[in-house]
Amino acid sequence: MINIIAWIIFGLIAGAIARFLKPGNDAAGWITTIIIGIVGSVVGGFLGRIFFGADVTNDVFSFYSLAMSVVGAIIVLYAYNALSRKA
Repeated sequence: MINIIAWIIFGLIAGAIARFLKPGNDAAGWITTIIIGIVGSVVGGFLGRIFFGADVTNDVFSFYSLAMSVVGAIIVLYAYNALSRKA
């Protein structure tokens, strides 16, 4: 149960930083921000392993994992905005 709460808090932090860093208007709520942050953490961890060969699964709250989570969340945020645009 504590791991789920940690993922939610970490997702909120990563998603909020990504929304702050990405230019433009984002009308997503805080639940969407948490989901974007959690999915961004998965994407960022995947990219980190591909490009840097890093494995930081034991150290959840490190600067590296936060940075990669924010990068992943920015990528997910761009994809979310592209998919949610009205045609």
